Amino acid sequence: MRQSKLFTKTRKEVPADEVAKNAMLLIRAGYIAKEMAGAYSYLPLGLKVVEKIKQIVREEMDAIDGQELIMTSLQRKELWEKTGRWDESVVDVWFKSELRSGAAVGFGWSHEEPIGEMMKNYISSYKDMPVSVYQFQTKFRNEVRAKSGVMRGREFVMKDMYSFCADEDSHLAYYESVKPAYMKVYKRLGIGEDTFVTFAAGGAFTKFSHEFQTICNTGEDVVYLNKEKRVAINEEVLNDEILESLGVTRKELTKTNTAEVGNIFNFGQQKASELGLAFKDKQGKKVPVWIGSYGIGVTRLVGVLVEKFSDDKGICWPSSVSPFAFHILEIGKSNEAGRFASELYTSLSERGIEVLWDDRDRSAGEKFADADLIGIPYQIIISDRGLSGGEVELKERLTGKTSFINEADIINTVLKILKNNGNAGKNS
Repeated sequence: MRQSKLFTKTRKEVPADEVAKNAMLLIRAGYIAKEMAGAYSYLPLGLKVVEKIKQIVREEMDAIDGQELIMTSLQRKELWEKTGRWDESVVDVWFKSELRSGAAVGFGWSHEEPIGEMMKNYISSYKDMPVSVYQFQTKFRNEVRAKSGVMRGREFVMKDMYSFCADEDSHLAYYESVKPAYMKVYKRLGIGEDTFVTFAAGGAFTKFSHEFQTICNTGEDVVYLNKEKRVAINEEVLNDEILESLGVTRKELTKTNTAEVGNIFNFGQQKASELGLAFKDKQGKKVPVWIGSYGIGVTRLVGVLVEKFSDDKGICWPSSVSPFAFHILEIGKSNEAGRFASELYTSLSERGIEVLWDDRDRSAGEKFADADLIGIPYQIIISDRGLSGGEVELKERLTGKTSFINEADIINTVLKILKNNGNAGKNS
């Protein structure tokens, strides 16, 4: 994309009521626009990041036999009453409304009930399982506080997956298989070393659950952590019984601020029993299905990545989710700089390499500041001064490392970087 064609612009100011670092940087860089507290629009750059996170999650869910679908966000009151979760003393984050007929509806904050009800059409025998389905969908939660930018919104994109099994052994085996699948997601996002499977309370879902918590100074959660043993316990469930079951002592753990980036819940047969989702086992007996629920906050991850990968100049995206792989900065007034930048942009684009070309008529200082704010991992700086010596400058946004590349070698250098990052372009 030519930056001159991008309708969004960088800005110095943010909404006066915005206090979260992630939202301030995303707004200033043109990734999101704030509609109201806890609700943001994703602009072209932001949508690219969201879609790349989704694709990473999709690939790892497909790898453990997940099947993608999408369900409606509108929720039937009667269905949620079956499990007691329509009651706001049980679930206090509902957004609810009335149809013209007078019937009440809710806006989906989770989907265990409707997806369990739907599965009655497809599960009747033990031979129909195991099955796992997932979706990427906008969820609505009437949060009391929405001061953490896109890390805690009243409207957000979530990947929610549900497994259905015929016995406890296969159910627990699938539940356990999700843990390494999630960790593969976080590794690909660049936060694998700082993300821990965490023992936690189940909230409105179950008595206990497992969360995936990422070390983050601005995170809202507190976890007691042993990095060497990879043991983490949410503060709300820290007690002697849990410590003993996990084989650690309180002295071994360090109190750490974290951000939740995923969670998994073991419903056992309870949810299916409440919904009447049953099947015939090998003896012909009607048995409730075993159900698991697995969530990843896609847009929350956008905020966590910005909190972790940013500095006083702006965002530093990991290569796996950056909206573009390279940012060409055309510096100077000569026809030579413009010609070389245009040829390089065309050549890389034809190879399927994602490039943002700053072809705007702006000062060098403004272009550098915008590039650092936007945060694309590699900046290719094409200047009159560099070309006079037959070179272009390559700068790594995260480290600030700068190298000078012979202009004839820049395409090969780009391809080598992409190969090392696991993406060499479609035609290269």
